[in-house]
Amino acid sequence: MSWLLDGLLIVSLLVTAVAALLSRDLFRAVVMFMAFGLLMALAWVRLQAPDIALAEAAIGAGLTGVLLLDAVSHFQRGRLREQPPGEEG
Repeated sequence: MSWLLDGLLIVSLLVTAVAALLSRDLFRAVVMFMAFGLLMALAWVRLQAPDIALAEAAIGAGLTGVLLLDAVSHFQRGRLREQPPGEEG
């Protein structure tokens, strides 16, 4: 039964990684990156490395994800200021 969970975890990791890489929307890419980090933390738990799992969840998904979301919001606000009035895009 554990091989089924491992297989599902591998597929989920691959799907979220590809979704993060191929996403044209920056916000969605960051959310997929954060989901990938949480799934990766779960993979470390399955590999019996709880210290690395905790670091991955805190730094990889948590801190880095929040910083990337902040960067995306600053980037989108900057793009909105640069557009001439009357143009939306």
